[in-house]
Amino acid sequence: MKLWIPATAVALAVLPLAFVHPLKVNGRSMEPTLRPGTVCLAVRAWCAGPPSRGEVWLIDAPDGPAIKRVVGLPGERLEQREGEMLLNGQRLSEPFLQQFDQGNAGPWETGLGFLVLGDNRRESHDSRVWGPLPRTAFRSKVLVGS
Repeated sequence: MKLWIPATAVALAVLPLAFVHPLKVNGRSMEPTLRPGTVCLAVRAWCAGPPSRGEVWLIDAPDGPAIKRVVGLPGERLEQREGEMLLNGQRLSEPFLQQFDQGNAGPWETGLGFLVLGDNRRESHDSRVWGPLPRTAFRSKVLVGS
């Protein structure tokens, strides 16, 4: 048998991992969208494009890897009033939330960064604590089913 045949087969089997990789969810900060133990696919940042509002990403957070949703984009001002998120003073639609954190918080100025939050706001350690994250903190875009 020619050596290039099995080498090509292995390369073709492994090549998709350069673009997409499996990811296991740990923690409850993204419930109900993603539950602990769920395995999903994530597209590597270099081929996923820039983060957009509403997308879920695996990020390098200050306290380790985390899965969070992009809520604020560069140059925006966000604040939480009576549980609702306001973007530049206007209510931000967040249909993925089932429970709101009823308090007031912020405002947060994103500057050149992104504000990322968990869907389970009551149990999420996120940009409300860390502040905005730079684009370089985004590792993979998580593919979430609708």
